[in-house]
Amino acid sequence: MTNLVFFTAGFIIGVLILCIYIIFDRRNLKSKFEDEVKFYQLVESSKDVLYHYEVKPEFKFRYISPSLEYLLGEGTIEMAYNDPYAVFEHIHPDDYQTLYNKVHGDLDYSQPITQRWRNDKGNYVWFEEYATPIYHHGVLVAIKGVMRNMTNQIKLQQDLEYQITHDDLTGLYNRRYLSQQLDELDEKKNEPCGLIVCDLDDLKKVNDSRGHKMGDQLIIEAAKILESISKDNVIVSRLGGDEFAILVTCNNEAQIELMIEEILNKVNRYNSVKDSILKISISIGYAFSSYSIGMVEELFNIADKNMYKEKNSKKFVV
Repeated sequence: MTNLVFFTAGFIIGVLILCIYIIFDRRNLKSKFEDEVKFYQLVESSKDVLYHYEVKPEFKFRYISPSLEYLLGEGTIEMAYNDPYAVFEHIHPDDYQTLYNKVHGDLDYSQPITQRWRNDKGNYVWFEEYATPIYHHGVLVAIKGVMRNMTNQIKLQQDLEYQITHDDLTGLYNRRYLSQQLDELDEKKNEPCGLIVCDLDDLKKVNDSRGHKMGDQLIIEAAKILESISKDNVIVSRLGGDEFAILVTCNNEAQIELMIEEILNKVNRYNSVKDSILKISISIGYAFSSYSIGMVEELFNIADKNMYKEKNSKKFVV
C-alpha cells in the first residue's frame, strides 16, 4: 500500500514537471519564433542591402534583401538569382578588380569596401560594404555582406573637395590647388615644366564704366578660352581678380609657345564675332625650365615679369 502511494505521488509529480516543461518550452519556441519574425521583418524593411553569395562549389546567391531593387531597379534581384555572374557586368569598371578580389579571397575584409553599381537607368550608385568571408576547411566558400547606399555622402564629399580646389566664379582651379601642384614639382617631382601667367588688360575699365557684373562676365569669357586648352598635363587656374596661371608639364619650350599662340588665336576669334558684347585683351608671359626641383619660385617670377613687360608695351601703342 505504501509503495502504491509513493508511486502515485511520484507519477503525479512527474506529470506536473512534464507539463511545466512543455509550457516553458512552448513559450521559448514562441519567443524564438517571434524573435525570428522580428529579425526577418527588420531585414526586409531595412534600406541596407544584405546578401549571401556562394563562391564554392559555384557562384550562387543564397539571399538578397529586397532593398536592392529600390536602389538598383525592379528585376535586379531576379536577374542576380538567375545569373550570379551578372554582378561582374554591373560593377563600375574601376571597381571590377575589387569585386574580383573579394570573391576570390584576395581582400582585406576588415576594411570597408567602396564600390559603384549600375542601376536600371544606367547611373552608378555608390555603396559602402562590410563583407564577411565564410571558410570551410580553410577554403573560401561564401561571402556575406551588408551594403549601404553612400551616394549622397560621396556627392557631398566631392562637392566639398571641388569647392576647396576650384574658383567659384569661373570653375577653374584656384590658387590653393595650383600652389599644391607647384609645391609638388618644387620639392618632390622633378619634371620639365612651364608656367604661363595671364592678365586681363581692361578689367578695371569695364568695372568702372559698365559695372562689376559685366567685369565678372569678362573674367568668365576669358576663363572659358583658357579652359579650352586644358589637358592632362595642363592645369589652368585663376589666381584672383584678373590674373590666371597655367602650369604645363612638357618636354620643351616650343610646346609652351604653341599653347600661347593657340590662346591668342582663340581670343582673336572671340573678338571678331560681331555680337560679342565684351572684347578680351590679355597680356601673357611665360617661363620654362628643363627641371622643376627648386625652380618654381624663379619660374613664377620670370613669367610674371614677362607678362608685365608685354602689358606695359601695350600702353605705348597708339
